[in-house]
Amino acid sequence: MKATTSNDPADLPQIDELLCFSIYSASHAFNQLYRPLLDELELTYPQFLVMTALWARDDRTVKDLGETLFLDSSTLTPLLKRLENVDLVTRNRNPADERQVLLRLTQKGQALRSRATHVFDCIGKAVGLDGETVIKIRDTIVSLRDNIHKKGKHEG
Repeated sequence: MKATTSNDPADLPQIDELLCFSIYSASHAFNQLYRPLLDELELTYPQFLVMTALWARDDRTVKDLGETLFLDSSTLTPLLKRLENVDLVTRNRNPADERQVLLRLTQKGQALRSRATHVFDCIGKAVGLDGETVIKIRDTIVSLRDNIHKKGKHEG
């Protein structure tokens, strides 16, 4: 990616030279890939992320889940209400601390996990990269995300 120091439009980077566009367009491709697979589970992609996080670690607070998924409560709460309405999760106040809302998978939510393994398999095949390469790319993107978050906190 080239640095720009003048006001000449010809010095601006092309769209395909932008790292952010590469990540954005890859994200869009992933969403297109996931859509039919998640339709079979009757989940949206954000709901799938919530379920995946709960399958990895059930019985957690809304705050903890929000931190894991980088979502604030105003985004997470309606999503969780929809999952609760279809009997995949329960939301209950923590008896030890009424300020906390605890999330738990229902029996139906736990059972959905076995159907979801198909999604992970299909995504892995579609990506077409070996495991080591996937891990390197993922770790690089995580580092990029963390650097951006740190930069934003220092400037804000």
